[in-house]
Amino acid sequence: MQNSYSDTICALATPTSGAIAVVRVSGPQALAITAKIFHPASHNSLIDAKANSLHYGTILPLSDSHPDSEKSNLDEKNQDVIDDVVVSVWRAPHSYTGEDAVEISCHGSAYIVRNILQELIRSGCRQARRGEFTLRAFLNGKMDLSQAEAVADLIAADNKASHDMAMSQLKGHFSSELARLREQLLKLTSLLELELDFSDHEDLEFADRKKLYDLAQKINNKIATLAKSFETGQALKKGIPVAIVGKTNVGKSTLLNQLLNEDKAIVSDIDGTTRDTIDGTIDINGVTFRFIDTAGIRQTDDKVEKIGIKRAYEQINKATVILWVIDSRPSEDEIKDLSLHLGYDVRLHSAENASDKALIVVHNKADLSPTPLFEGEVAISAKKGSHISLLKEVIFEKAKIPDISEDTVIVSNTRHYEALLRAHADITRVIEGMSTGLSSDLVAEDLRQCLDNLAEITGGKITTEETLGNIFQHFCIGK
Repeated sequence: MQNSYSDTICALATPTSGAIAVVRVSGPQALAITAKIFHPASHNSLIDAKANSLHYGTILPLSDSHPDSEKSNLDEKNQDVIDDVVVSVWRAPHSYTGEDAVEISCHGSAYIVRNILQELIRSGCRQARRGEFTLRAFLNGKMDLSQAEAVADLIAADNKASHDMAMSQLKGHFSSELARLREQLLKLTSLLELELDFSDHEDLEFADRKKLYDLAQKINNKIATLAKSFETGQALKKGIPVAIVGKTNVGKSTLLNQLLNEDKAIVSDIDGTTRDTIDGTIDINGVTFRFIDTAGIRQTDDKVEKIGIKRAYEQINKATVILWVIDSRPSEDEIKDLSLHLGYDVRLHSAENASDKALIVVHNKADLSPTPLFEGEVAISAKKGSHISLLKEVIFEKAKIPDISEDTVIVSNTRHYEALLRAHADITRVIEGMSTGLSSDLVAEDLRQCLDNLAEITGGKITTEETLGNIFQHFCIGK
């Protein structure tokens, strides 16, 4: 793909209102343009600066600092200094973008940053677009597309789990998995296409069909496993959904407030106070959990409350963990109703393996009725805050969070997931074709499609700037 991003760009690379700000400059003229406004204390030219070096000096307006200016030889005290700065220099290809690059560390004043950017633009820079520095890193071969997308995930990470997922992807572990899959697919494709080159010899086979079939099955299983991890990846990024359900007035809203440590939900002795879902997030052992307080489940003629109860059941369907809050022995109707939506009898905890949902029976107000009602229940007092820490640990355990290390591969990007689904459909057709004796040319075509879909994840098949623009448009400016 031809690199059309040949001009020099600049942008603020740090959040606003900080004590220190960093202005990033990248492109073929990065050093020459910065040199027009940077006055080094050593009086050595920035253009001749060594790679990976730091330089202290001042930023002057272009008219004051340009070599052709009549003021260029005046004492600095008589010039209009914008700020004292430190300039970092990187030389291509050993920079984040793979281009010559400069970072200007200045004071965090919005006025100072605005003036430095204005002077850079006056000197020949262009304001960077969203994600353009990372886009250039991709175009210049510093990272593949899945690694580039991990940069945005890393910036957005607000818990340890999402941070570790993004870091694993940024370090290329997902790319390595895909590379191994593509290598195996290429072996399959090359053997089949070699047979096609000798199609005049009908009885000639270069590959053992049984071995090819087994290899296709192995590839299919790996792609399916990666695609299946998307659900976990999304949950870890957005928060593991935990629905708090139960009949009216059992303390669901009080429990939510205790878990969040804030008065998020209205607490009242009046039945049916909560008529819609209320949610909030907390961090448990480095993982974000999103708790949803639902309307009390009961028979009612109130139209608004009925809508709330319907939404409660919708949250049950979406949740990974269900907190079933009780304060006395539930009625048979309650048990049957909840069992219906969970897909197993809530009285039989051993049956929870039949569903992807974990049920935790939370015996609230246990200080008033301490006798256990269900085996394995967690007894608490939401009003007094008793045993809330224990409940959090049980929630974490029941969520079955996979151990995430630097080399763990979990798919969390929707674009990657969709490409994996297409690749899975392709390799499934390959297996079916081999099973039914489909001609080698048709099987090879499905293999090529599978290869293309996997290549799209890392950018091997991306050919248009419009496609890249769509991917990078959600990045922040300066990254």
